[in-house]
Amino acid sequence: MRLRSLLFVPGDRPERFAKAAASGADAIILDLEDSVALANKEAARGHVADYLAGARAVFTLVRVNPLDGHMTAADVAAIVDARPDAIMLPKAEGAPSIAQLDTILRSEGSDAASLPAILPIATETPTAVFTLGSYREAKSRLAGLTWGAEDLPAAIGAATSREDDGNYTDPYRVVRALTLFAAHAAGVAAIDTVFPAIKDEAGLATYAARARRDGFTGMMAIHPSQVAPINAAFTPSVEEVHRAQAIVDAFAASPGAGVLQVDGKMVDAPHLKQALHILSLAD
Repeated sequence: MRLRSLLFVPGDRPERFAKAAASGADAIILDLEDSVALANKEAARGHVADYLAGARAVFTLVRVNPLDGHMTAADVAAIVDARPDAIMLPKAEGAPSIAQLDTILRSEGSDAASLPAILPIATETPTAVFTLGSYREAKSRLAGLTWGAEDLPAAIGAATSREDDGNYTDPYRVVRALTLFAAHAAGVAAIDTVFPAIKDEAGLATYAARARRDGFTGMMAIHPSQVAPINAAFTPSVEEVHRAQAIVDAFAASPGAGVLQVDGKMVDAPHLKQALHILSLAD
């Protein structure tokens, strides 16, 4: 299953759930954390559980509250029987956080066969950055790996994670790259963080294209209008597909060759691997 676009929806806005599911996003994230005020947490749990109990058109995750905030167990208790497709875990700190969430899930009656997958937000605390490599130990439990550019600077007292032009400052470029490699090391989807400027369509398109270029497989969204540009960025163009097919065909025609020439350019095994990946995305 591909996760190009994952759209956040506040858990206390049930009137938006169906619209989000119909947005074209590959997945929706029903949020019980940051977008829901403390006074609305209980109501949001009920709305999310009711939605999950019905028919679902897309892959549906629930973002629970962080493990250190004493609300995770209540979130899980409210939704686990309705079987979300995955749980997004904020402020995760490596494989130990995955094990802790699994303990909570099992305490609510989930057995090994029915445990939902987990999508950690893996860089929201300073400690988390140093645990990224441990996700390989929990890869069978992961739906992917993603990162955040807002909580971490707040945690360390930084003024911002971005330059005036919107690009990340050096510390957050490092964190983004580490998340990318940690996801691929674990063999799971590498999901880039949100683009906060909802009305900046050109900026979003540029950011999403850069994310795919760098090796991310998808991206989170905060508004339905962002879904189509994100999907487009993570879907190979016709030209890319034609080029990839030409490389695959060339190697199929010369199975013993290590290096070939396609359209006047030299290609070898890494190019073949990349071409096969592009064709898999197109499918």
